[in-house]
Amino acid sequence: MNLTTSRVRDWAAGGLMLVLTIGSGLVFGADADVAAALAHPDRPAADTAADATRKPAEILNFAGLQTGMDIFELEAGGGYFTEIISRAVGINGSVVLHEAPGLMGFVGDRIDLRTANNRLANVRISLTNFDTLDAADNSIDMVTWIQGPHELGFAPEGVNLGDPTTTFNEIYRILKPGGLYLAIDHIATKDAGLEAGGTIHRIEESLATQMATDSGLSLVRKSDLLKNSKDPLTAHVFNPLIRGKTSQFVVLYQKPD
Repeated sequence: MNLTTSRVRDWAAGGLMLVLTIGSGLVFGADADVAAALAHPDRPAADTAADATRKPAEILNFAGLQTGMDIFELEAGGGYFTEIISRAVGINGSVVLHEAPGLMGFVGDRIDLRTANNRLANVRISLTNFDTLDAADNSIDMVTWIQGPHELGFAPEGVNLGDPTTTFNEIYRILKPGGLYLAIDHIATKDAGLEAGGTIHRIEESLATQMATDSGLSLVRKSDLLKNSKDPLTAHVFNPLIRGKTSQFVVLYQKPD
């Protein structure tokens, strides 16, 4: 799929930096109707209140979400993006709502509430560590990992959540040829190392990119949508002075055709 001039202008207007042109292996349907998903009458009020800071419409436009896509939402947490993506990809698409068992204590009952009474019929729940993803080879159009790659440096109560190298090999394995990987996370300072994920819940953008590209993925484009120049990058993300206002990288990668 070649990038159209209008699409390039749209990305540029949103503060996006184009790095590589998406290859010709993916054939997408229509753009997903994210606006309709955001306006759905059954959407929780707390989710709507978070939109101003999380910018879901801009993020999913940047990622190139399309109707009919099969999405693997790595470490979906309480399902804020799950609900939006589920409705946006439509009945011909699907979403795997993934969470690591070692993080379920932080999630509580939010996944059960989000998916109660089959309200998101195209969503399947998967509980595995990051390095044993529950999807077939070459089966997923897009993997999303939102505010999560830093968890590879986090071991709650000493429980390892997944080997970093194997985790990214798993992302590569489940993506279709030409499939996309969207990574968003709280930025750490240069040379903070993977251990910053376990102390302040941050990760260097360069480290996240290195792990992705070492697996065989290519960087497609990046965005400053969630950057905040006032974030010192050294504070714990749950510090009240910075919580909800951290500077975050937004990067899209692709598996070769």
